[in-house]
Amino acid sequence: MTTPLEPITFGERPLRIEDVLALANRQVPTRLQDDAAYRQRIAKGAQFLDSLLDKEGVIYGVTTGYGDSCVVAVPLEHVEALPRHLYTFHGCGLGTLLDAQATRAVLAARLQSLCHGVSGVRVELLERLHAFLEHDVLPLIPEEGSVGASGDLTPLSYVAATLSGEREVLFRGERRPAADVHRELGWEPLVLRPKEALALMNGTAVMTGLACLAFARADYLLQLATRITALNVVALQGNPEHFDERLFAAKPHPGQMQVAAWLRHDLAIDAPTAPLHRLQDRYSLRCAPHVLGVLADSLSWLRSFIEIELNSANDNPIIDAEEERVLHGGHFYGGHIAFAMDSLKTLVANVADLLDRQLALLVDVRYNHGLPSNLSGAPADRAMINHGFKAVQIGTSAWTAEALKNTMPASVFSRSTECHNQDKVSMGTIAARDAIRVLELTEQVAAATLLAANQGVWLRAQAEDARPLPPALAAMHAELAQDFAPVIEDRALEGELRLCLQRIAAQHWRLHA
Repeated sequence: MTTPLEPITFGERPLRIEDVLALANRQVPTRLQDDAAYRQRIAKGAQFLDSLLDKEGVIYGVTTGYGDSCVVAVPLEHVEALPRHLYTFHGCGLGTLLDAQATRAVLAARLQSLCHGVSGVRVELLERLHAFLEHDVLPLIPEEGSVGASGDLTPLSYVAATLSGEREVLFRGERRPAADVHRELGWEPLVLRPKEALALMNGTAVMTGLACLAFARADYLLQLATRITALNVVALQGNPEHFDERLFAAKPHPGQMQVAAWLRHDLAIDAPTAPLHRLQDRYSLRCAPHVLGVLADSLSWLRSFIEIELNSANDNPIIDAEEERVLHGGHFYGGHIAFAMDSLKTLVANVADLLDRQLALLVDVRYNHGLPSNLSGAPADRAMINHGFKAVQIGTSAWTAEALKNTMPASVFSRSTECHNQDKVSMGTIAARDAIRVLELTEQVAAATLLAANQGVWLRAQAEDARPLPPALAAMHAELAQDFAPVIEDRALEGELRLCLQRIAAQHWRLHA
């Protein structure tokens, strides 16, 4: 009997990246903090806004137009109509729709921000946004159209509109009008109050949700690339002394030392090894801890950037009901996420390049130390017509090149927009989308290199003088054998590569964490 998972609570408790990942994968239940004191604190912000309206106070986006139209006064008789106009005219997103996992991450990020209680929204809005997550009602959000300040206005307009019963959602695997799903669930669509559409849209939830997913993928990829490197050290008869603990004590970057320690574990190095004829391997093996260690060392500050953004109030204006102040600022600016994602995609692309170089060594008889050409397992009388991993290596080179091409920083391409009101913008959402794409490509490289490394290890094991694999690698090799047979006669490997990608996406293999 399994123990029920503890629900993740939206409210005053901070969330971690792992919480967002679990929510995005629907692995845990959720709840909304519901104690009386918290609900009263949320309600107080909306009540304060109402009192300002009664006094005919001037509030950006409530009694004024939006953006450069903030100098245009909105008469009180039109204030109630303004939120619908905001999400309506922003309904111009294009491009591919965010997938279900990403959409859940976006909803979680927006709900967490609004739960701070300084956005001037009602408890009812938080409850409905939480209900969308709970019942898996997913707005169909085009991924293109955000410049990352003022937040993710256009993509988040699809959240505001669907909460109001407009546009379309994905529900129980079907694309349906939001109004129909509201009726089916017995909900009345929300009529957004003054400031509520702005609070929903004028924030960094899309880039932050994507950043959470990107971080989790990069963290697993780091561990997988280390395991692949260990397999390749065996397949290429590399020198394990390159990962000696004393060696790394001389240059003690923590992440670099961690990767070296993982390699020592995988290769079962706990004592000096016998001298090898070849003292130094090529850099893609010898310097693997130095390449992967940069990513390992960067994860801590990347986490900090992402989780601070996730647990922040990032819209404008901020409503301080306690002091009865409306604070106009720029918390919608996604600069930290932009820099984090621009950095992450460079770090990840270097992993692709490292694994691509390792695969190039594996298939080349000049450098693979006795393995057959292209890792073909064909017998000698059929070797001339079999080509093994030749095309896989070509494909890997293409994926690596595309990953490297996409490392151009998005954040340096700020464009003045919206009549020069938004004259400096973050491009954080483009950076996050780029990072996801680089991760996709690098995972393809990892899948190809993993299958090739496994083939190389299998080929080594056929030799009469073959040594037994270290325990961690023996277990991995045996597990891979359940899905991936050795390549003896040429066969199309697309299906196996796709299965390997599914395994990577599911973080199927228990590695070093």
